Amino acid sequence: MSTISLQDGHYTLINVFTVDSPEDQRRIFDEIVAATAVIRRFPGFVSANVHRSHDGARVVNYAQWRSKEEFDAMRADPAVQDHFKACRAVTNDIEPIFCELAYVQEG
Repeated sequence: MSTISLQDGHYTLINVFTVDSPEDQRRIFDEIVAATAVIRRFPGFVSANVHRSHDGARVVNYAQWRSKEEFDAMRADPAVQDHFKACRAVTNDIEPIFCELAYVQEG
């Protein structure tokens, strides 16, 4: 289960994938999930959470890593390049947002 905590200091990536149709939303969602099955084995991986917008136009991936260096090592590895290529084949509108968690409020 994913935990969001200020104390963890995780390196966070929020990827927003915009697609043309609900069918493309399903395709890119499936590819992200398949990629995560590979990516989760890399050192430093903490969690991934994949969200589908209700309008069928976007998929948002919230991923946490222990460090930027471990994330960069995964991203450079040839084992993940085919997954990245498959995502780009579905959409060219991928907005990666690298974040530092700054505030948490629980209910």
